[in-house]
Amino acid sequence: MSIETSQKDPGQKHIGWGILGTGGIARQFTNDLLLNGMDVRAVGSRTPGSARLLASHFALPNWHASYEELAADPAIDVIYIATPHTFHAENALLALRHGKRVLIEKPFTINAVQARAVVEEADKLGLLVLEALWTRFLPHMVRVRQIIAQGKIGEVRTVIADHGQVLSTDPAHRLNNPALGGGALLDLGIYPVSLAVDILGLPSEIHAIARPTATRVDAQTSMLFNYHNRAQALLQACLDARGPMRASIIGSEGRIEISGVWYEPAPLDVFDRANKLVEHWEQPIVGRGMHYEALEVENCIRQGVTASSLLPPAQSVAIMEILDAIREQIGVRYPGE
Repeated sequence: MSIETSQKDPGQKHIGWGILGTGGIARQFTNDLLLNGMDVRAVGSRTPGSARLLASHFALPNWHASYEELAADPAIDVIYIATPHTFHAENALLALRHGKRVLIEKPFTINAVQARAVVEEADKLGLLVLEALWTRFLPHMVRVRQIIAQGKIGEVRTVIADHGQVLSTDPAHRLNNPALGGGALLDLGIYPVSLAVDILGLPSEIHAIARPTATRVDAQTSMLFNYHNRAQALLQACLDARGPMRASIIGSEGRIEISGVWYEPAPLDVFDRANKLVEHWEQPIVGRGMHYEALEVENCIRQGVTASSLLPPAQSVAIMEILDAIREQIGVRYPGE
């Protein structure tokens, strides 16, 4: 299902959200939900002071001094998991076993083994689980899929996407810490990988090379995906150098250029095969745009389904399998694997 609008029907019963974790991404998500009229009822943290502070900042009705208390809160219908990657599976299983639907911040888990365990538990309990890879649900990506389906650029031949930022070089920072799933691939590379899967499906061949950090995670990873229909994807992620942050989807009859930072709400341009601009598209949004993934969760709940067609749980598992295969090629392993 696709989301065409960020507006809620005022006649709909509110769905109660709980926020598990109190870091920067939890604050951004909570802010977007509240800006767009959604119902955030509580936050939970292992540090009571952090939970109390976030609840006070956003004037939330409640806060909890543990994840277990949040998961047991009867006012909560769905929990957003906003902890580091290495805790996603544990936290999601806790929420599911308390009867809560879950929206799990990307990456879904640390590896495919954990991802399958979460999806199997959700299936067994008949509960919704969705990966919070917000780009999938943004309006410009809805338009990208429409353009391709309408045949405006012909057969897609190539996807090119860059995600390079200048981030912390502190060896103790989670981005550089193997014990916390650090490296460019899982934090940044998942975006171009997910884009390639969204547009072209699962690759038949994966080739990857990387430049490591002193802590033995990847500072930069470049990837080439090959497909049975001879399409290709050229993807790049980097922690210590900013790239153009652009994406191109190139077809036999034209191309789509996402001309802003492509994984955020962005304008796009469509060119024909003669390089003539045939469409410029953009749409203003309220907030950062993280509420679109939450709206997808609410739509699924109201429709009584446990999987989104925009990012089914099985595809989140498949993407984790791709990330595992890339890590195998570049020699990045995490403790306990």
